[in-house]
Amino acid sequence: MAQRQGRSRHGGTAARAQRRHRDNEGILPILAKAAREIESRAQRGELLRTTFQVVAVLAREERMRVKNDDQIGEARRDAELKRLDGIAKILGQVAGAQPELFELLDENAELTDSARALKREMQLSAGLEPEPEPERVRAAPTIQEQRQVVPRSVIAAQLANPFLVPDSSGAEPRLPESRRLAGWELMGPLLSSFEKAGAGAPSCMELPDPDPGFAVPPGLELMPHQARLIAAAAGGHRTFLLADEPGLGKTAQALLAAKAANAYPLLCVVPSVVKTNWAREAAHWTPNRSVSVVQGNGEDLDGFADIIIVNYEVLDRHSGWMGTHGFRGMVLDEAHFIKNKQSQRSQHVIDIADRIRRRVGRPLMMALTGTPLINDIDDFRTIWQFLGWTDEKHPRPRLLVKLEETGLTPLDREFSRAARQAVIDMGIVRRRKVDVAKEIPARRIADLPVELDSASARSIQGAERELALRLAKRYDSSIAAREERTGERVVGIDHELVRRVAAAEIAEPSDTSTGENVFTLVRRIGQAKASLAAEYAAQLARSTGKVVFFAKHIDVMDKASELFAAQGIGYSSIRGEQTPAVRQKNIDAFVNDPDIAVAVCSLTAAGVGVNLQVASNVVLAELSWTHAEQTQAIDRVHRIGQEEPVTAWRIIAAHTVDARIAGLVDAKAGLAARALDGSDEEVAAEADVQLEALVSLLTDELSTRR
Repeated sequence: MAQRQGRSRHGGTAARAQRRHRDNEGILPILAKAAREIESRAQRGELLRTTFQVVAVLAREERMRVKNDDQIGEARRDAELKRLDGIAKILGQVAGAQPELFELLDENAELTDSARALKREMQLSAGLEPEPEPERVRAAPTIQEQRQVVPRSVIAAQLANPFLVPDSSGAEPRLPESRRLAGWELMGPLLSSFEKAGAGAPSCMELPDPDPGFAVPPGLELMPHQARLIAAAAGGHRTFLLADEPGLGKTAQALLAAKAANAYPLLCVVPSVVKTNWAREAAHWTPNRSVSVVQGNGEDLDGFADIIIVNYEVLDRHSGWMGTHGFRGMVLDEAHFIKNKQSQRSQHVIDIADRIRRRVGRPLMMALTGTPLINDIDDFRTIWQFLGWTDEKHPRPRLLVKLEETGLTPLDREFSRAARQAVIDMGIVRRRKVDVAKEIPARRIADLPVELDSASARSIQGAERELALRLAKRYDSSIAAREERTGERVVGIDHELVRRVAAAEIAEPSDTSTGENVFTLVRRIGQAKASLAAEYAAQLARSTGKVVFFAKHIDVMDKASELFAAQGIGYSSIRGEQTPAVRQKNIDAFVNDPDIAVAVCSLTAAGVGVNLQVASNVVLAELSWTHAEQTQAIDRVHRIGQEEPVTAWRIIAAHTVDARIAGLVDAKAGLAARALDGSDEEVAAEADVQLEALVSLLTDELSTRR
């Protein structure tokens, strides 16, 4: 659609608007600025899809106008076309790195409502009058809308309470009549105030003393740092960015904060790998509250439950009813999962949170993340928006009131410190392990779900699917042979046959030319998450001191070593192929040399007979097949003489068989402990875990056919 030159919003004629355009006051500077913003944000991993498409459309229309305008000279025409070429080059480079953007460059790509609004805004800013919007008929439901489901039990719950009246008791505060900060761009200074915080700057809101009258289930006890956050929720605070270091009990704090605030029903959005753990923790800490987990389309969901747990991957099916269900609280686990605002996952989370706020003035909103407070500072944007502190571009009234109360503007030297404190007071809670060391157990295993890059994730998930289908084919062949032999039809899943098929796969795994087996699949997962695990170990080394990094395979250790070297982090290696003298030399270097921050260890070679208690953090980059192997590795650090609490960070690749294996290793350990009446001897062999992993994979595949 070509642009129509007409009266500008300032009342000028079309000719005057055209002259301003030619004097570099038209659409070109706006497009150039937007293109630079797209490029900058893309370098940080963000996709401004709407802005990208609108810039492409306007640039295409402007190019057509310039080429057909016989009122301008050749020199000006060439100059403007050259500037448009520069904008096109930026868009092309960004799309080259993010191929999914190419579809937005298609001339026939449909503009969304937000894209049309942004296009109109840019045209008005350039002094142009957009053409009237044509009347549009309602489009057919999108694939997204078609996927929406409403579980029967949710319908029943909503029918049982049809008069759910919006609660406006906690509405946003009124802004003062005279506003010092009116007209100021504040998001940039707010983010910058965290990025530029000096050493010793506070990173945690002031929390009240624990309430001794707050009851927890018999036999359980809260750590003081946990009790303080719960007391804040009981006292009326309703938004928290809980950024405690991993292993400090964020799940328990969130569940008990909901109890203290009576924020039921409560919606918990979590990664799929910890969904079962959340249900177990909810039953553990709030046994008097009913818990239900959303699986698939929610056929088995209890819509009347006090606590509903859902994983990010199925939000696209359930976001419709979740915004109107009457939730009075929402918890977002691993909140850094929504840092990319353009992702469908993030948009669903923001949409649900906004609709909950419209019905409940001050719901309990909690974002949980164990990642460092200052990572990529722009990652805060979507989390703040989820919590209701900001919208896409501006602070919301509750935060604006706090900023106005400082009496400062971004021109004042003290504004940065005061603005940062204002945001922290909105509900940032950050405690380091060292600060609460006396309050935590001597040893803790903390699971850290990580997302693989999209290419690796697709490849590994595809290989898992192929493995499941291959097992299912073996199973089907056996069933068909039995039915032909006996003439009796098999109903349901023959679980004994499932185990025999899985056992046969372990005994005689298929050749890798016909598909991956469970061993090669697990190795590929280790390779794919090697850099992520090493990056986390590097963060720990910089912030807490020496770290022991365990892996099973040489290529994973090599990749980690390369990353440490590239980041200037000193490391030593302890591997199986080393001579005893070299091995001891490297151990001594890690123990005694303050410049050696990381020991890169083979899980088998360094898992026994090594004393590394100079460290208190262990990173398990690859999972063990047995709990004993994992424990032996941790015990290289958790030994007599260790003066600090020890935390083992187990890196788990989200949405892969990694999560199954982690759960099975833990389950086998628990069964062994009960069977041996407290003994820590490992009963289950690694073949048991391998077998159970394949049994689980095949059973899930067969269940999808029912």
